[in-house]
Amino acid sequence: MLGVDPKVISHHLSTNPEFRPVVQKRRLFNPERSVAIKKEVEKLLSAGSIREVKYPEWVANVVLVKKKNKQWRMCVDFTDLNKACPKDSFPLPRIDQLVDATAGHELLSFMDAYSGYNQIRMNKADEEKTSFTTDQGLYCYKVMPFGLKNAGATYQRLVNRMFARQIGKNMEVYVDDMLTKSTIAEKHTEDLKETFDVLRKYQMKLNPSKCVFGVPSGRFLGFQVH
Repeated sequence: MLGVDPKVISHHLSTNPEFRPVVQKRRLFNPERSVAIKKEVEKLLSAGSIREVKYPEWVANVVLVKKKNKQWRMCVDFTDLNKACPKDSFPLPRIDQLVDATAGHELLSFMDAYSGYNQIRMNKADEEKTSFTTDQGLYCYKVMPFGLKNAGATYQRLVNRMFARQIGKNMEVYVDDMLTKSTIAEKHTEDLKETFDVLRKYQMKLNPSKCVFGVPSGRFLGFQVH
């Protein structure tokens, strides 16, 4: 997964110099969770999403969350780092307006980016601030991880730029949730082609297991739209 070109966008951490870097006290995990962490670290290393790091000033612990499919999702506790970062006030769309904007369309397609946040690169100078500790060693993210304070704002800034010509016309986007809409069913393939052309241009990949194409109704941002 090549990800979005850093020349288009990358995630910066504007840490307040008044905050001293924090090295969190290492947490211990039971054997089941330790195995899950090891597998995830190996997967992220092979994908080129993380790298080993030495002597980082910021170090956080990993956190495991059980997903609906009973598998473990590995996150990082960026609480201390987030406190040192000022809020990015880039506006997110209002969910009620996006939901209302889907009404009156004959066909809808619901799309979800594959590990969407990881498709945006970290600014190289800020990579080591995302360092985390495991039994295997210390690593930092080369891509934008889930859990950073302003990650959602960075992602919304990207999709607003990507789909500027489509938003409000034949598309609605909220962070990594994308919806292509057509008032006339026969036009839906054409609308989808426009969306896919943009996705290819920016090298953004979708998660096929979370996509539904050409349906009259579906779930969008927690609402059933039709």
